[in-house]
Amino acid sequence: MDFNNQINFLKELQQNNSKEWMDVNRKWYKEVRDDFIVWLNSMNTRLSAIDDEYYDTPGKKGINRINNNLMFHPNKPVYKDHFGAGFDKNPHTADFYFELGIERCVFAGGLWRPDSKTLRSVREAIDYDGEDLDNILNKKSFKKHFGGLYEDVKLTNSPKGFSSDHKYIELLRNKTFAVAQEFPTKLTFNENFNEKLVEVYTEMLPFRRYLNKAITV
Repeated sequence: MDFNNQINFLKELQQNNSKEWMDVNRKWYKEVRDDFIVWLNSMNTRLSAIDDEYYDTPGKKGINRINNNLMFHPNKPVYKDHFGAGFDKNPHTADFYFELGIERCVFAGGLWRPDSKTLRSVREAIDYDGEDLDNILNKKSFKKHFGGLYEDVKLTNSPKGFSSDHKYIELLRNKTFAVAQEFPTKLTFNENFNEKLVEVYTEMLPFRRYLNKAITV
């Protein structure tokens, strides 16, 4: 897909980030959103064919709202500076996320600051078979794509119920279990971009499956 129209729209939107501008350009927004959904549908089909546990996520179900939530973030602009969507969006599990921005794009997946019950389940899984997660995170190809876990807030001390000398204490201290790969937006114009998405999805799959097993078993 050629994302030029989406990116040009985002550029104009960020220069005129207001409901008044959006109202005037609602037809353009609908056009770029519909095109993005068509592409999401095609990738949904591709990914479902390679993952037998894939949760069917049509584009309209996967796409995120372009409005910022001003109730919780009143200082943010009215509209986001990107289009975002999730694939394999089984509720309450770790999905796969794609973000198309003006200058950068993101592939990401995992659990972002999950609730205490979910976090406890992940930590109990690490306590039981942390070696499996450690092997996933340290796989050469995985580290090449993502580096390691996404850097976010961590506990200073050990989580309740886990000793400070636990073999995987550094993993247990995390409050977010997610990975991400950022890249310049210009790479989306490469004719092999869809294959790149499939490659990253496949590389991330064991990590997401580990988390989903931890919170559903």
